[in-house]
Amino acid sequence: MTAPTSQSELIIVLDFGSQYSQLIARCIRELGVYSELHPFNLPIDKIRELQPKGIILSGGPASVYGKNAPHSSKELFEIGIPILGICYGLQMIAFQLGGQVDTSVKREYGRADMFIDDDSDLFADIQEDDQNPTINVWMSHGDAISRLPRNFERIAHTKNSPICAIRNKERKIFGVQFHPEVVHTSKGKEILQNFLFKICGCKSEWNAGSFVERKLEEIRSTVGKEKVICALSGGVDSSVLAVLLHKAIDKQLYCIHINNGLMRKGESEKVVKLYRNTYHFNLDYLDATDFFLKKLKGVIDPEKKRRIIGKAFIEIFEGEAKKIGNVGFLAQGTLYPDVIESTSFRGPSHTIKTHHNVGGLPAKMNLKLIEPFRELFKDEVRNVGRTLGLTDEFINRHPFPGPGLAVRILGEITKEKLEVLREADDIFIEEIQNAGLYNTIWQAFAVLLPVHTVGVMGDQRTYENVIALRAVTSLDGMTADWAQIPPEVLYKISNRIVNEVRGVNRVVYDISSKPPSTIEWE
Repeated sequence: MTAPTSQSELIIVLDFGSQYSQLIARCIRELGVYSELHPFNLPIDKIRELQPKGIILSGGPASVYGKNAPHSSKELFEIGIPILGICYGLQMIAFQLGGQVDTSVKREYGRADMFIDDDSDLFADIQEDDQNPTINVWMSHGDAISRLPRNFERIAHTKNSPICAIRNKERKIFGVQFHPEVVHTSKGKEILQNFLFKICGCKSEWNAGSFVERKLEEIRSTVGKEKVICALSGGVDSSVLAVLLHKAIDKQLYCIHINNGLMRKGESEKVVKLYRNTYHFNLDYLDATDFFLKKLKGVIDPEKKRRIIGKAFIEIFEGEAKKIGNVGFLAQGTLYPDVIESTSFRGPSHTIKTHHNVGGLPAKMNLKLIEPFRELFKDEVRNVGRTLGLTDEFINRHPFPGPGLAVRILGEITKEKLEVLREADDIFIEEIQNAGLYNTIWQAFAVLLPVHTVGVMGDQRTYENVIALRAVTSLDGMTADWAQIPPEVLYKISNRIVNEVRGVNRVVYDISSKPPSTIEWE
């Protein structure tokens, strides 16, 4: 991502390995300032070239003294750009500038009361009560500063962290031990606002509309006179992507919907009808069910499933590109959570799982990728969709994984299992819609477990499948909690599935949060 041509303001977030580094960038964008996430070792010359208004150093899992710990260049603190270090970023400032970082006597994880010692800049106007100089903050650290760097001063502390926030007012270098980017810090948004507007001198000018205009310009410049294939599944991301591309390059866009046999009930038919009749796209439909199921036969490992599916998609797209002719690009609706869970591409974060459209892609491809949403979260893509005029039918759809039902059938995939899962999933979604719950839930789906249980149906013993129901609430998919669906609704769903779906005699409900669980089971 490069800074927008019509937008001079940029905040750079340097990633030191936190799984939530993008949350910082997202919070900045929500405040109306464009932000980009870059690796912690971004060259100083590149930083100067980007001309950011400010730099934020993210948190991370390492200790500054640890082997292979990510370290920034000391030159970073000499280029005259305001800096805010968060958690590990604070410790990096102290480490690089001559302070002391030690293992905490008592680690801090979770909520803490922070006492504000100076509210003249970073903490200006954030105290909830003039009589109580504390705010609630979210901590996650085992190390802490024990000695300030030269010319720095303490501006906040907690009971267990005597130095919780620091500053060098003259050089505009600040650091906080807590995480202002998470909702658990009561005044985190206001603290970031102070950094952006009071310290960096930013203006609030970036929004979904400016993002769309910038991306339209980028796409046209990148594509030139070549053609683009868009992988159109019919979900939120690919729908918004297709409309954006169509607006940018019109007839140079060729959408392809591949029925890989892993779609929800009636999904492919709905997608083809909608986009051909409503949007009048160049849309090809391919039924590749047998092709995918043959490749997945006997495969149990979820990572292998994702890689097989990713490679199979590319094989088909490249074959279709040859038929169309003059196709140079493949467009995908890849989002940031896909990227951060698939690969440590920016900083030293840990891989959680491979997404078929990221880590699942083959190393060599004939088509170049266009991924306009690679830095965005789902809710940001929805805002882009609204800006483009998409209806709520598109915008409010629950996420659906690229590998489809392949990662919702635990174990080997067969046509019989797919039919069982489709029917159960369709009942689940229909009933939460009937109950008026669909738009209050981030994502809901059924999972077919690789176990059989004993049951009694019609006075006879059964030994059949178990369906697990999963429904979560979330803002961006990076964290989630299980949705508290009323018992009477769950009862109706369970009753319908057991009675209407042959081969199922038991239904369970997943009450796990993320973390420690992921939203999908595989």
